[in-house]
Amino acid sequence: MDRYKLKITGHSLRYFLNNLIRDKIQLYYIEDNKDNLIIIIDKEDYQKIKKLKTTCKIKVLNRFGIEKLKYLIYKYRYLLLFFIVGLFLIIFLSNIIFEVEVVHTKKEIREMLYKDLQTYGIEKYKFVKTYNEKENIKKKILNKEKDKLEWLEIDKIGTKYIISVEERKKKTIDNDNTPRDIVAKKDAMILKLDADNGEIIKKKYDYVKKGDIIISGTIKNKEDEVSKIKASGKVFGEVWYKVKVEIPVKYHEEIETGRKKEVLSFKFLDRNISFETKHYKEYNEENHYIIKNELFPIGISLTTKKEKITTNKIYNINNVDKKAKELASEKFNKKDILLEKVLKKELIDSKIIVEMFLKVKEDITDYRKITDLELKKEEKDE
Repeated sequence: MDRYKLKITGHSLRYFLNNLIRDKIQLYYIEDNKDNLIIIIDKEDYQKIKKLKTTCKIKVLNRFGIEKLKYLIYKYRYLLLFFIVGLFLIIFLSNIIFEVEVVHTKKEIREMLYKDLQTYGIEKYKFVKTYNEKENIKKKILNKEKDKLEWLEIDKIGTKYIISVEERKKKTIDNDNTPRDIVAKKDAMILKLDADNGEIIKKKYDYVKKGDIIISGTIKNKEDEVSKIKASGKVFGEVWYKVKVEIPVKYHEEIETGRKKEVLSFKFLDRNISFETKHYKEYNEENHYIIKNELFPIGISLTTKKEKITTNKIYNINNVDKKAKELASEKFNKKDILLEKVLKKELIDSKIIVEMFLKVKEDITDYRKITDLELKKEEKDE
């Protein structure tokens, strides 16, 4: 129901109210104050009141129903128009690709893929492909480059395509059958030993020094040498390290999480309006203006937001252990660390120096040709 809430001010308010009742104007609400009169009436009755000859001032306080909606649309028509145009631009621009990135270490693979993607319409400033179109393009590229590519994935993140690719590795046949031993790469304690060929010399939990034979390529029957073969297998051992790390007393660190998104932002006067559903608590941003005019206070930019985590902490001798272990373990695969132990801590100037002992599980497999040893032996005998 369309209704108006009016405020009537002036002289002879009671006379004005009596006239309304006489003219059979439906009053849904009456508030008779000392110096004003508040009433709620229908839209049709409001039109009648506007035509009345009176010295009283009539002011609209509020509207209800469709009239309220019409009023708001008219009042905010320019802002609404800006919003509709902005929404259209968001939909339009969100369906355009502004960047294509091929992730691979080899330049020739990247260049090859950029050309293939361009052939099938995946390039900057082109419209986004549908899921089926994207899958068909993948199949076509993999079929075309079947000798070079093993796997391909096209991911859309915001207005960017990220293409992950795996190169097809050509199988190489190892024809080198030179007899060899498997020896220790480092001083260690053996944790795991898998022998495919050769005679096992050491066993699990044996301590070995660098160069010690673990799997021999010399096959013996009792004391007699039967043959020399190419020993093969894998040996994993516990290796020991002493590591020193330096931690500032006042520690500040900013780490990007790897999560990022592209957000369309509108600049209107001194306000920035971003359209995003999920907000990062902390982030770094890069702005790339699509539309910018120095004469008008309106602009549209594509903002890349990179999520980050900020750490600020004061360290001392008592609370530094956990951070020291984290920094020390960064030098190794965390899954392979068997033991971390703090040996020594000292405060020097504004830094804490922490010395640590680590036990790490590592592949200690190394190879040594038997012929090299034999030649040295023969040279000594001569």
